[in-house]
Amino acid sequence: MEIMGPPKGPRMLIARKRIKECSSNLADEIPRATAKRLADHNSGRLLLEECLIEWSIPTDSIEVLRTDERAPYLSWLDGIWRNNPLPGISIGHSGDWAVCALIEPGFWVGIDAEPKNRGIQENAFDMMAKGDELDWLKSNPEQAIRIWTAKEAVQKAERKGMNLNPRDIVLENYQVESFIHDDQMVSLSWREAGDDPLNAEDDLLNQTRIAMQSGESWGVGCNTTRNNL
Repeated sequence: MEIMGPPKGPRMLIARKRIKECSSNLADEIPRATAKRLADHNSGRLLLEECLIEWSIPTDSIEVLRTDERAPYLSWLDGIWRNNPLPGISIGHSGDWAVCALIEPGFWVGIDAEPKNRGIQENAFDMMAKGDELDWLKSNPEQAIRIWTAKEAVQKAERKGMNLNPRDIVLENYQVESFIHDDQMVSLSWREAGDDPLNAEDDLLNQTRIAMQSGESWGVGCNTTRNNL
């Protein structure tokens, strides 16, 4: 794992790792995936494991879940019965590298990286920009890779993926920073967190909390109730 310097802001860990055939306890099952797809995915998840270990987070007690928009997030395993907040995560792949970002609880993060000298054809510019920004990009084509990675980082930090049209992203309206690390252009975006989807244990804990605060009789599991104590 190669740690990259984080930007100023919330506590973050940013790292990359060369993609190779490997396995990870946090990997998804991907039926019928190609060898390249598996190597990309597993290397990203193995890098995530190493980042979590760096932050002293027990990787045997968590899992990676996804929102309806396929954005990954961390959750305690069912049966662990812990609800202390976990960091936000983002994973990406670029050429020979997997990249990963962790951010302190209370924030969401997005990371994207591409080879710094990768060219983008001008006929693709209108897929990521419009209006004055498109005109500027045509006059400054060397900035295309920075704009591309920055907007992908924003899509991930907002947890919307391609449901957030890159042409509609005005970078000045987001927390986003791009930098060059060796042979890569790396872009990060972050924002205050919204709510993660609730799992079954979250629902039970919330129902119990509501019942306790209501002052009415309540029970959990067996026949023991508050009024019987």
